[in-house]
Amino acid sequence: MLTSISKITGLRITAFLLVFLLIPLASFAAGTGVVPSIGPVRVEFILFALTLLSVAVFHKYTMQVALTGLVVVLAFRFIFDSGFNLPEHILGTPEHEGEWRTLLNLLGLLFGFAILAKHFQESRVPDILPNFLPNGWTGGLVLLLIVMIISSFLDNIAAAMIGGTMAMVLYKGKVHLGFLAAIVAASNAGGAGSVVGDTTTTLMWIDGVNPVWVLHAFYGSIGAFLIFGTVAARQQHKYHPINASNDAGIRVDKGKLVIVLMILVGAILSNYLLDFPAVGVWIAILAGASFRKTPWHEMKNVWRGTVFLMSLVTLASLMPVDELPKASWFSSFSLGFVSAVFDNIPLTKLCLEQGGYDWGILSFAVGFGGSMIWFGSSAGVALSNMYPEAKNTFSYFKKGWHVTVAYIVGFFIMLGIAGWNPHPPHKKSLQSTTETIKE
Repeated sequence: MLTSISKITGLRITAFLLVFLLIPLASFAAGTGVVPSIGPVRVEFILFALTLLSVAVFHKYTMQVALTGLVVVLAFRFIFDSGFNLPEHILGTPEHEGEWRTLLNLLGLLFGFAILAKHFQESRVPDILPNFLPNGWTGGLVLLLIVMIISSFLDNIAAAMIGGTMAMVLYKGKVHLGFLAAIVAASNAGGAGSVVGDTTTTLMWIDGVNPVWVLHAFYGSIGAFLIFGTVAARQQHKYHPINASNDAGIRVDKGKLVIVLMILVGAILSNYLLDFPAVGVWIAILAGASFRKTPWHEMKNVWRGTVFLMSLVTLASLMPVDELPKASWFSSFSLGFVSAVFDNIPLTKLCLEQGGYDWGILSFAVGFGGSMIWFGSSAGVALSNMYPEAKNTFSYFKKGWHVTVAYIVGFFIMLGIAGWNPHPPHKKSLQSTTETIKE
């Protein structure tokens, strides 16, 4: 009886949480009069909200739920939106870039970094790591700091997978859900102030935002880390502490470690040169297969999570988000909550088109905000492939409450130190500069 009441209460809290996070998104999802709406909100947005709620409730069937939501929304668009063209939406047009690059990159990274994580585990480095970390809860804090530093120059999916692998070995598979939430948060916090550490900041860089303009996002990341890192490390230590390894005969497989480094370098270089990190990842994996056995079976373990995320990202790209509220510190703060349930890539694209944001504050909001729920970022989805228990949205939020608190406190620490300093629409600035040079 008590268990049933607890489940009902959990579902109610989960539903309330999602509604609370979706409220900011509703402010710019108004109907256009062309496609059916219920009240002021277009039906696609309502279907999207129902899909997210179903993901939270039926967390054991997330892939099926996401695919169902995608099929329903596509059917709705085909029936009621005569201007909708799926091939153009995916492949793009001369005036509009399609979603193919994002989807193909996600596919390559999720599969590729699963292989990286297995190579890293088999290198035996995680086995000897306890001997070099501090005793007590500070050992977990240092582990999270390592994840955060790695993610400042590497994709957050890889940082989360490496962190999850280290935690799996360090804590003998007994990892607290609050600590898993902190690994996701650390992987997103590190990339917030770096244009090579997160897809959203890389998008800003490619679009003309100066890399220096996002650096003050690290104020928010550091402030947030002190909160979620401390709380999560203590949670984990109480749940299962680090145990130093007494096996002096452990030998690191240097070949496996070389492959890990090759994959990381490949991701960085191809992200910088091609805006396509998955290319470098797979070149390195195939090259590494020539001198070490590749754990191809890991792809079988993550395909469900990969299909889920790609379905959710595609579904988010179909949403009627045509404009954003006026750029301000408060709208940026709200977008952080939106990014917990809505893919931050299309949000960032819209912000770039609108212009007038403080790009450092925005990058922290859309980058770190997705950490509040497990499916709010690709790092969370990737880690949930390794730890399926993370897919319980209610438990994730309940035990990882410190991530939401850290976002709020970190945001206002950043705002207090750096202030709100919006840049003029950079595309117009670049155009004016070009015209001046020509004159």
